[in-house]
Amino acid sequence: MEEMEGTYRVLQTPGARLGAPTSAAISTLEPGQSLSKAFKSSSLKPCGRGMQLTVQLLDDVQEQFEVEQKACGQALMDKICQRLNLIENDYFGLEFRNSQGNEIWLEPAKPIVKQVQRPKNTLFRLSVKFFPPDPGQLQEEYTRYLFVLQIKRDLAQNKIMCNENTTALLISHIFQSEIGDCDEAADLVYFENNILSPNQQMLQEKIIAFHRQNIGQTPAESDFQVLEIARKLEVYGIRFHPATDREGTKINLAVAHMGVLVFQGNTKINTFNWAKIRKLSFKRKRFLIKLHPEVHDSYQDTLEFLLADRDQCKIFWKNCVEYHTFFRLMDQPKPKAKAVLFSRGSSFRYSGRTQKQLVEYMRESVTKTTPYQRRHSRVPARTLTTDVPKQSLSFTEGVEVTGSPSSAATSFQSALSAHKFATDYRSVHRDSSNVLQNYKHSTRKPPSDMKMSPATEEMWKTSSQPSPISLQGDLVDSLQLSPLAPRSALNVLVPGPQMSNLNLSPQTLSPLQSPILSDIGSTKADDEEEDHRKRYPTDKAFFIAKEILTTERTYLKDLEVITVWFRSAVIKENAMPEGLMSLLFSNIDPIYEFHRGFLKEIEQRLALWEGRSNAHVKGDYQRIGDIMLRNMRVLKEFTSYLQKHDEVLTELEKTTKRSKKLEGVYKEFELQKVCYLPLNTFLLKPIQRLMHYKLILERLRKHYPSDHRDYADCRDALTEVREMAAHLHSSLIRLENFQKLTELQRDLIGIDNLILPGRDFIREGCLYKLTRKGLQQRMFFLFSDMLLYTSKGVTTSNQFKVHGQLPLYGMIIEESESEWNVPHCFTIYSAQKTIVVAASSRREMGKWIEDMNKTIELVKKSNHKGDPVLESNTYDRSNRSSDEVSLEQESEDDTHSSHSSLDKQTYHRANTTVHVCWHRNTSVSMLDHSVAVENQLSGYLLRKFKNSNGWQKLWVVLTNFCLFFYKTHQDDYPLASLPLLGYSVSMPSDNDCIHKDYVFKLQFKSHVYFFRAESEYTFERWMEVIKSATCSAGWMIH
Repeated sequence: MEEMEGTYRVLQTPGARLGAPTSAAISTLEPGQSLSKAFKSSSLKPCGRGMQLTVQLLDDVQEQFEVEQKACGQALMDKICQRLNLIENDYFGLEFRNSQGNEIWLEPAKPIVKQVQRPKNTLFRLSVKFFPPDPGQLQEEYTRYLFVLQIKRDLAQNKIMCNENTTALLISHIFQSEIGDCDEAADLVYFENNILSPNQQMLQEKIIAFHRQNIGQTPAESDFQVLEIARKLEVYGIRFHPATDREGTKINLAVAHMGVLVFQGNTKINTFNWAKIRKLSFKRKRFLIKLHPEVHDSYQDTLEFLLADRDQCKIFWKNCVEYHTFFRLMDQPKPKAKAVLFSRGSSFRYSGRTQKQLVEYMRESVTKTTPYQRRHSRVPARTLTTDVPKQSLSFTEGVEVTGSPSSAATSFQSALSAHKFATDYRSVHRDSSNVLQNYKHSTRKPPSDMKMSPATEEMWKTSSQPSPISLQGDLVDSLQLSPLAPRSALNVLVPGPQMSNLNLSPQTLSPLQSPILSDIGSTKADDEEEDHRKRYPTDKAFFIAKEILTTERTYLKDLEVITVWFRSAVIKENAMPEGLMSLLFSNIDPIYEFHRGFLKEIEQRLALWEGRSNAHVKGDYQRIGDIMLRNMRVLKEFTSYLQKHDEVLTELEKTTKRSKKLEGVYKEFELQKVCYLPLNTFLLKPIQRLMHYKLILERLRKHYPSDHRDYADCRDALTEVREMAAHLHSSLIRLENFQKLTELQRDLIGIDNLILPGRDFIREGCLYKLTRKGLQQRMFFLFSDMLLYTSKGVTTSNQFKVHGQLPLYGMIIEESESEWNVPHCFTIYSAQKTIVVAASSRREMGKWIEDMNKTIELVKKSNHKGDPVLESNTYDRSNRSSDEVSLEQESEDDTHSSHSSLDKQTYHRANTTVHVCWHRNTSVSMLDHSVAVENQLSGYLLRKFKNSNGWQKLWVVLTNFCLFFYKTHQDDYPLASLPLLGYSVSMPSDNDCIHKDYVFKLQFKSHVYFFRAESEYTFERWMEVIKSATCSAGWMIH
């Protein structure tokens, strides 16, 4: 968004780290002072002329807070957050109903008395204000719990519109979180005492049925499931603002993290992303959205909506301003300077940290809140304990624990974190033991529903001896609140000031995260790097296993392009026939669900593998072969689904040609950021993934000695994968060729029958053709039966226009540098014409000649003359003279295509290989594509530009000869891409002044990038796969 004249200006200022917030959760108690007395004394301390305000918390309990008469809204919010010990407070806000009946957010920077007419008689409600797109972005379990309470409230008030199954599923997880495993009698009692949905009586049987499936699920896991389900709803975090469009049609406007949304009823009909919006403003009751000229397509440059009155219009405009600032800006904008005489527009600005600042603060802050645990209970009351912290894995941005239900399971079922907490506590708080010894101790017991390995069980016995840290041992068994701790209105035992002494060590980093990639550009990471390696050595097997994790995350995101995003697009437009819909999704959905569970297992194992616990517990988890073997055997059952991908791909292509509506949706979807590769490429991913498993397991088996405990499982898993890969190999070759032909069919104008039985793609690339104007750049495509040459089109779609089709039958290739005095020149003699072409280098010329000669030999052996259109008599080279070589004048307007082909409107994606080859003056063969499939890689890297000082952490995905950059692995689409063809990869030289380990350099002409890996293994893997992507291979035919 650009400047919003007189309304709201977006200040694109660079981000800055924040200091600690005012509510830092640091203990202020004296030794021997009780928690309850301190809490009461602090809450009752007089503060001059104050006013008592009533706030309804997220569990609907009302509490009183005292603030000064002239206090701003932030003062009240600070009081609430301090009492709840809420650190991620910027996601929340206070709302109230004004005299006109409108729901309004309390502005933090403005005095309360100037916003509310009678503040003492007004009920303020604590609510979630900003809903992030992924619950994994919420760092604390406590914050996620509060989000669930908000969803619970919205369900009860019918603000979340969803079908009956989804409603029942959400409520079943809330049941699991509140009362534990399913007990029909307890469920019925809970039904009588709580209203979770207006129609919950009708859904009672469904809810109980779903609840039975949640057995063994911890409250934290249940909370995460609720958030995962809710975030996929179109109305997640949405507040409707009734309006009408220019035609008078009734609609609902809303704002979310991605932009401004338009609903008709409860159905989303349009989304205006922040990137498309240039200006937001309002005039009286008209709300105006001004779009960038290049993106408004069929819309007007300015869109106008009518709300009920000016107040409602201004309320919605303010919400948009705050959402845009929170989710899109690096840091909060500076206050607008007050005009001396005249002011124009509103001075309203968002007040608070942006999401980026908040995530950075949570990652870098030394202060940590006390980890807390919620046990299953048969009563709604919830208890927090500190003896067995479960929040051992944080959801820090960029941390290797994904924002998914699987990560929740990893975070909150890890018993070994209890021992870690005890160790950290003893080392940091040894001096406080005299105070803590006054508390009553009791033997801790693991939850009855918790499944533990023998080693973990032994650890529980060891750590359950009386010690200074078990100050709430009674609570584990009795689930009663300690009289020494205040009860929050949220029915939780709030970590008060004294409990904040139990903070984790500030040295605690997230599992799976190397210190190299923890604090980017800071001295802290570099100082701790060597110390970390000495104290926590990790062998090569861990990083090989971690490659499975990182690539599996990317693979699952790729599957979601089909299962989530494309499905949504075709359903919204009702564009796909029911038969094809069933064929497509019935084959890919089961595979997607399997890999979700598989990813969950890998995340859990890797978290335990690197988790810093005592050795006898940790040792049981330093392997991956058992998980791979078990899941590869299960995956074998999905072979029938994988075999149908050939049929799916063919039927999708046929239906797209027949249905203009589906073709339009298909092409429009390929223009979306989330579809970063050609759409049908994603359908090949399941079979290609088998090849990745095979290569990774081969590296693991090679690394392990034969007597290693993980060797046998890895060997057996490799055997299973090899069987599947061998069974599907021919199918994969056929599918990759079909996918490439369909991709080229869309890129070329002037040929309608490119996809023919028996036709294989061999090579594509740039050559210079000799014409009367001299050497002209042309794009050549070699197939198993013909050679095409094209020029770059002048249409908006940037397609390539076919100028000639030469049959391979009878073709002769001859080097002719001396004859034409042109470097790297060779002559192509065909039955139709003779052309002279030149390559960019001798190596490129050699690859073209080798591929063409071998393909011509195959055509001769098969005695196949190719397409009847291309058939002709063999050209007799003995009768030719140099004057007979075709030097025809080629016009850019000259086309051998039909009118219908020219009328086709297709997409243009700049990072497809055909366009990269054109701009980088190189070529790519089918073998290169096959090698690229095997050498896909993803993970976190630090990137540095040639002339920059700092390193930036990015999630990097290498696929299809291109690096794609994401902020985190949870992002749905890349921020940028870097095609690798033509680049060289090497180690930094002394002149580069890079004094870091594991750094490699990418260079193309004057473009230079440096990347830093976290270990020697990952460094070598990135170097290996990038070299394979930058150096094209030789000849291949199927």
